[in-house]
Amino acid sequence: MSDVIELRELRCAAVVGVLREERDRPQPLAFDVDVVRPFEEAAINDDITATTDYARVLTLATKVAHDGAFLLLETLAYRVAHEVLALDSAITSVTVAVRKLRPPVAEDVATVGVRCTVQRP
Repeated sequence: MSDVIELRELRCAAVVGVLREERDRPQPLAFDVDVVRPFEEAAINDDITATTDYARVLTLATKVAHDGAFLLLETLAYRVAHEVLALDSAITSVTVAVRKLRPPVAEDVATVGVRCTVQRP
């Protein structure tokens, strides 16, 4: 399958992390989401009902982040991927990357993050 809906640099703020400062206030995050599903029919017919509405994916990812207050980025990425997969039976897999844009570490690093891929069984 080569059809992929790519969503890049979705930004939101959410509580995620184990440090006290991370639990006390939301921190900026960035998401990339790849939704693998056929969309040839949508492309040929110019029909949004034959594809996955990316606005729904963006809203869902933001809601999971805001509502979660997770300790681990791994948990957040995994939950977003599973929620997106559940949106549409035509989706065969979802890859989610999530990054902390201002990670609370002493080293000079731009971001820290994780990536996971969830496939339909």
